Amino acid sequence: MLVVETIAKIRRWHFQDGKPIKEICRELGVSRKTVRKVIRSGATEFSYERTVQPQPKIGPWRDELDRLLVENARRPKRERLTRIRIFEELRALGYEGGYDAVRRYAASWSQSEAEASAAAYVPLSFDPGEAFQFDWSHEVAIIDGVTTTIKVAHVRLCHSRMVFVRAYPRETREMVFDAHDKAFAFFGGTCTRGIYDNMKTAVDTIFVGKNRAYNRRFQQMSGHYLFEPVACTPASGWEKGQVENQVGVIRRRFFVPRPKFRSYAELNAWLQDRCIAWAKANPHTEIRDKTTWEVFEAERPRLVPYVGPFDGFHAVPASVSKTCLVRFDRNRYSVDARAVGRPVEIRAYADRVEFWQDGQVVGRHARAFGRDHAVYDPLHYLPVLARKPGALRNGAPFKDWDLPPAMRRVRRKLERIPGGDRQMVEILAALLSDGTDAVEAACTEALGEGVHSADVILNILARRREPKPPAPIATPEALKLAHEPVADCARYDTLRSTDHAKIADPRHDGPTQALRHEGCL
Repeated sequence: MLVVETIAKIRRWHFQDGKPIKEICRELGVSRKTVRKVIRSGATEFSYERTVQPQPKIGPWRDELDRLLVENARRPKRERLTRIRIFEELRALGYEGGYDAVRRYAASWSQSEAEASAAAYVPLSFDPGEAFQFDWSHEVAIIDGVTTTIKVAHVRLCHSRMVFVRAYPRETREMVFDAHDKAFAFFGGTCTRGIYDNMKTAVDTIFVGKNRAYNRRFQQMSGHYLFEPVACTPASGWEKGQVENQVGVIRRRFFVPRPKFRSYAELNAWLQDRCIAWAKANPHTEIRDKTTWEVFEAERPRLVPYVGPFDGFHAVPASVSKTCLVRFDRNRYSVDARAVGRPVEIRAYADRVEFWQDGQVVGRHARAFGRDHAVYDPLHYLPVLARKPGALRNGAPFKDWDLPPAMRRVRRKLERIPGGDRQMVEILAALLSDGTDAVEAACTEALGEGVHSADVILNILARRREPKPPAPIATPEALKLAHEPVADCARYDTLRSTDHAKIADPRHDGPTQALRHEGCL
């Protein structure tokens, strides 16, 4: 076979130097037929591949070798023979060829068997309420005017093929918990088995076979909803082929073109409506005379009843800074001032973040998914503000504080007078004990009277905190007097004219008898 250097010389000498074919053959030692082939074909490389392997020695023994290979493949993995052992057994039967031919044939046989088995699948069938499949996909949507890559959770009932999808900003553990809760609430129940891939939010360790070490919180969730989690073999997506196929269908049907919504809540409400409409409009893949929705309605009574939401949070410890802030997921959240200096437990949910200390909530905020955001609750800083009222003007938590209208007017009026900041702080401190509605009503009443000082507003709040006078008690008929006494205090004037000696004598009780006679005693 000619090498590429020889082919290049032939082409260059003929087309560039104009040498005749006879001279080229003489100098390179090749035949005229070869030179003409290079010149006429225009190829710069020639290769040869054998289409048929003769195998003269192994040919008569092919059937016997196939039998040995099949028997060996059926044995347990630890008991299978190596190729050299198969060669020895074949030679014991009379084979006179070499080992290399047997090795090559066994390798090609194993490859063909693997390709044949990989291309074939077994159709699966599920009973009503037996199993569901779960998976994630990445889609693109326009959220509040920004093109965003969102994470979509897919849940599919294996029997009825009913679909449920929900969008999230993350694929974290708390999102997995929330997706399960929303899906089971939508279905009205769950199945006895859940099929997953080996996602890190659920599986900690992969053992041999189907054994998995699920993380503690995921096991708590499965125990709450009463289903058994089952993980697929790694890189074997066909084991949950229904939800894998659903990902492509949902992408083409729901996310092309890109949907536009102001928030994730609006997007998820729209996705749920689309899932119902799709199920009602498309026939079931196996029961062709019914729609997916009709089969789902028939499957619903067979589902495990929905037991209510799981407290699906992801807990991590954290410390509180001196500015009453806790850092979580690249953002900062405020907590109550009394939590400063001690650790707190962050409980991250899909839509909110809670901060716990000594069994009590010291902070709760809607979750932020950006970066370097500071989320404040001004009420957390009121104890600090009582000691430093000057921070009311320039304090970061109070700059964008959306107070009710009457409280805003009081604040503007107090800012113009000396000591007004301290008075406003006293009014704001009442929010912790009386609530926003009560303080706003007190400010409205004070402004209606043309005043705005803290003393007046706090006095109004104190009067409203006083208990209402008790209702009058109805006197039973049996206890009513036959002759009610006359409310005449002039009778007591007779005591002034009475002799003091008679009053001092305990035996003399004339006035007392007179009063008792009147019915007063």
